[in-house]
Amino acid sequence: MIDIHQLHARCPVADGHADSLMWNRDLNEKSDKGHVDFPRLKEAGVKIQCFTVVTRGFPLIDMFSAFARRQNWPKEARQGEWNRCQFQVNHLHALCGRSNGAAAVAGSRTDLESNLSAGRLSAVLGIEGGHALEGQVERVRALHQQGVRFLGLTHLTNNELGGSSYPFMGDRGLTPLGQQVLDEMAACGMLVDTAHASHHTLEDVLAHPTARPFCSHGGVNGAKKSWRNLPDWALKKIADKGGVVGIIFATVYVGGNTWDHVARHIEHAVNVMGEDAVSLGSDFDGFVPLPKGMRDVRDLYQLTETLVRRGLTEARIEKILGGNMKRLFTETLG
Repeated sequence: MIDIHQLHARCPVADGHADSLMWNRDLNEKSDKGHVDFPRLKEAGVKIQCFTVVTRGFPLIDMFSAFARRQNWPKEARQGEWNRCQFQVNHLHALCGRSNGAAAVAGSRTDLESNLSAGRLSAVLGIEGGHALEGQVERVRALHQQGVRFLGLTHLTNNELGGSSYPFMGDRGLTPLGQQVLDEMAACGMLVDTAHASHHTLEDVLAHPTARPFCSHGGVNGAKKSWRNLPDWALKKIADKGGVVGIIFATVYVGGNTWDHVARHIEHAVNVMGEDAVSLGSDFDGFVPLPKGMRDVRDLYQLTETLVRRGLTEARIEKILGGNMKRLFTETLG
């Protein structure tokens, strides 16, 4: 019988996506708000957490500036997408600096290994939507120097770089500017997040000769067909290029509100990609409903219990929980 808590204790449990930074909480304080903070991540056995930067809201209504004002962002931080990006990047660095060794931004393989050895949370920074660059390709390198290690070219709307998978966006491909940004990301060694790319943009990204793709959070069409989920051809291509797909927990995309619905997406992805390319991408602190009975990250054990009950081997579960994400970051953080 597998001891779930011991498994989480020894495994480098990793999650590919949390939107916690936009809520401007003190992640050093254990809270009953949201899904993630440093103490709750430790309680859940999470060793690697990707924190993403959001700078634009929903199509047509947007309202991100009003949202940021309500979360007590400083006035200057709300003015423009680059400023919004910088505020959140700096906020995570400051939070880790005040964590008394509980968390640190992992910008290199050495950082990751040191954090794991010391029992510190490795915080990996990503950007959700290349519109944060405001059209300036040279900002890719600036972000890399600030510790950002992945970037999704689009988010919930089309932008000057390419097309979003959001409904009624027209399935646009990469623009010439998007290609320049992708080239610069590849030159820096920055991962490209395919989570919100239209199929046409996804094809363009996966055709790039040196860009390293992964999906921080997404479902799979083979388990539940949705505009948000990845088709099998994309899963295979991401695996072929050494990438990893983090399976989302959001009930609206996995097709139901139980952990078995999430598990079906994991199992289909493993069948298509192999067991070395599938991980977790919760979408914690996003505007999405989570499986029934999940309050926050502390209930991640429920997913592990479900995978055990469904007959996955301990070795395979360890890879899905974090071994695959650790391998990807070991290879790509620099």
